[in-house]
This record gives sequence, C-alpha cells and structure tokens, in this order.
Amino acid sequence: MNEPILLNERRGPVVTLTLNRPRSRNALNPELIAELGHALRLIVSSDVRVVVLTGAGGAFCSGADLKAGLGGADAGNSGLTIDALHEVIRLIVSAPQPVIAAIDGAAVGFGCDLALACDLRVLSSRAYLQEIFVKIGLMPDGGGTFWVPRLVGMGRAMEYLLLGTRIDAPLAREVGLANRVVEPQLLHSEITELADQLAAGPPLAQERIKRALRASLAGGLDDALHREKTNQLELLRSKDLLEGVTAWAERRPPSFKGE
Repeated sequence: MNEPILLNERRGPVVTLTLNRPRSRNALNPELIAELGHALRLIVSSDVRVVVLTGAGGAFCSGADLKAGLGGADAGNSGLTIDALHEVIRLIVSAPQPVIAAIDGAAVGFGCDLALACDLRVLSSRAYLQEIFVKIGLMPDGGGTFWVPRLVGMGRAMEYLLLGTRIDAPLAREVGLANRVVEPQLLHSEITELADQLAAGPPLAQERIKRALRASLAGGLDDALHREKTNQLELLRSKDLLEGVTAWAERRPPSFKGE
C-alpha cells in the first residue's frame, strides 16, 4: 500500500500537514496540490488553533514537479495548475489560525513561495530558501515578487530574484526571511513549543492581529488605525478578554476559548 502524499496529524489544537513525497524532495504534483488545498479548506473552518506545514525526508519542498507535467508548452494546463497553487497560498494567508512553516532542507521555487506565505518560518541550520525560477528562464509565480521585497527590501529582493540566490538559514534569519533558526535535531521540539504557545493564546485576538498585519501591506496609517479600532472594539466585548483579565488578577495562566 502506498503512503499518503500528504500526512495530516492532529495533536490537540495543533494540526501538522506534512508534504510526503521525499523521493522528489516533496515536489508538488497535481495530486499533492489538490490534497493540500482540500486539507486547508477543512482546517480553516474548524476549531484548530495552529497549523504547522512541513516536509518529509529532510526537505521542505523542491517546488513544482516538472516531471509531472507542471512545465513545458502546455500553457492551458500550466495555467490551471498555477490557479490551484494560488488557491493554496490564499488559504494560508486568509486562515484565521497562525500557520508555521517548519523548514528542514530545501524550500525552492514554489516551495519557497509556500514557506513565505506562512505567518512564521522556523528553519533548521541546514535549511535554505531559493527563488530559483530565473535559473530555468522563469519568474516566481506563487507570490515571491510580493513577499520578498516586503520582507527584505527592494534592493535585496532584486538581487535574490534576478540571480536565483540560495539563501542559507543564517542569512535568512539575518535579513528577516526566518523567524528562528535551530539545529536540525531541535527543529521538532522548537516547533512544538512555538505551536503550543500560540495554541494557548486568544484565537479571536490572534485572528484579528493576523488579518490587520496582512491588510497593512496595502493602505496607509489611517487605514491601519481604523482596522485596529474596529477590531479592538469587538475584542473588548469578548469573553476571552474577561478571562485574560481575571487570569492576570488571579496570577494564573488564562484559558482562552475563542468566545
């Protein structure tokens, strides 16, 4: 019996989705893209608090699987594939839950875009990010031209994308592409601790923080202040606020319910 190409594991309020095509370094074929999209659609409307996205076999994702027909002259099918990949990106960005990319080894091409779409990125010291498209005469097609300049600035983005630069974990941490870098043997424990911290937090506030930060990529200060006021007034009426204040007064950890 063949192993599933996407592993879906739930541990309490945390779900881990593992791309499971290790022989191809978890390259994205149409089946894996479809399964990832389906899993994310179910998760975003569930009671899951945190999503972890990772890859099996010492790699995150090597990008689109060209052997599976995701390249070449068939522009019509390639367009449909890009649309399916874009849906996955949108699901990650719009999910109410924090989404963490746990990256060990390569995150290349669309695999890099997939990682950059996540809210947080934790890399092992042997991991690397690479918008490699230009090396084969292509350009990023999963949001790389959007995420990279916003995370590292226009000058570095031009260099990294025009040259297809491999960005190893220490540099990724230095320029803001990685939130944390740990040794490979510590990646699992680091992700577990971070996911548990987030899962214990107030989901209503987290969703609004994520939404406001994403929206801040467009618009100005007045737009941000309006969003903050609107969302804060909603949170001030929540049971989570009462629990947070009560727990603080009683000097105990809060138990947030998302209400």
